[in-house]
Amino acid sequence: MSAKIPVAVLAATGSVGQRFVSLLDGHPFFEVTALTASDRSVGRPYGEACRWLLAEPMPAWARGLTVLPTTPENLGVQIAFSALPADVAREVEPCFAQAGIWVCSNASAFRREEDVPLLLPEVNPEHIELLTFQQQRRGWSGGILTNPNCASTGLTVALKALQQSFGLKRVLVATLQAASGAGYPGVPSMDLLDNLVPYIPGEEEKLEWEARKMLGQFTPEGVRYDEVALSAQVNRVPVVDGHTACVWLETTQPASPEQAAAALRAYRAPALAADLPFTPRPPLLVREEADRPQPRLDRNSGGGMTTVVGRVRADALLGLRMVILSHNTIRGAAGGSIYNAELLVKTGRVKLPLSGAVSML
Repeated sequence: MSAKIPVAVLAATGSVGQRFVSLLDGHPFFEVTALTASDRSVGRPYGEACRWLLAEPMPAWARGLTVLPTTPENLGVQIAFSALPADVAREVEPCFAQAGIWVCSNASAFRREEDVPLLLPEVNPEHIELLTFQQQRRGWSGGILTNPNCASTGLTVALKALQQSFGLKRVLVATLQAASGAGYPGVPSMDLLDNLVPYIPGEEEKLEWEARKMLGQFTPEGVRYDEVALSAQVNRVPVVDGHTACVWLETTQPASPEQAAAALRAYRAPALAADLPFTPRPPLLVREEADRPQPRLDRNSGGGMTTVVGRVRADALLGLRMVILSHNTIRGAAGGSIYNAELLVKTGRVKLPLSGAVSML
């Protein structure tokens, strides 16, 4: 018997699904035993059905796996990593949860549900306890846990460090979001080349509430959203990977740029999520150069899981301003879901096979 936990990737032929396949290659906890996709790919070897988009080669083990329908029957897995579109996820993911499978979802379909955890383990690992409420309320033997919108990710990690040290009152954010955030083929080239698009449907609303849920306090009645006031403006830019956020913020207790940078550098994941394979080390990297972070130079920091912050300086209106960068398809998508699944293992909701339990945790 394998010493790893069998897992599936749902919508495995898409751009985020491919990132799941790549990042799960050689994972110490998980072994991909099932790949699913739409009807036109079902029954074909993954190597034939998938037009591979990543620079890294397709793992050899994935090539020969037969693509399966996206249904929970006969998959034989404990965890499903979902790269499904939100409208499909809304219908399909509950079927997996009801069948006893834990769904680590990249989709937005259930993020706002009061009994569904919206997780960044280096920020709010205690929110995973919402799964207990979820199972009791819905009668599921599995469950759904989500990671946030890719633009909310790096912003929230940085805000958590400042909230913990100084408190937060007001935040203004303008994002410069990579083309890969729109999936493949994404934005038409004639719309994006030599251009910037100051609108992404639904993104501003997600930024303005998702951070407040993740920064909120877990209580026996659920999550009490943080009261920070947050206003967002988003833009799509001709960058392949890496979402940049220009941020202005007011803290509850006044903080100098030097104090803020020190708090960002010192921040570490809570103990519950501090020693997992995908834990960002460090969670936040502060660059001192005047022209950093830059997507091409900094997006792969910490294997793409570290959030990079630069240009921490005084602001005449709110007190502080800075630039935040995170890898949108790794930390903000597939890598984030994998980190969430590792937290399922750490909290005992998914058990490693006995032969691997001692050596892997």
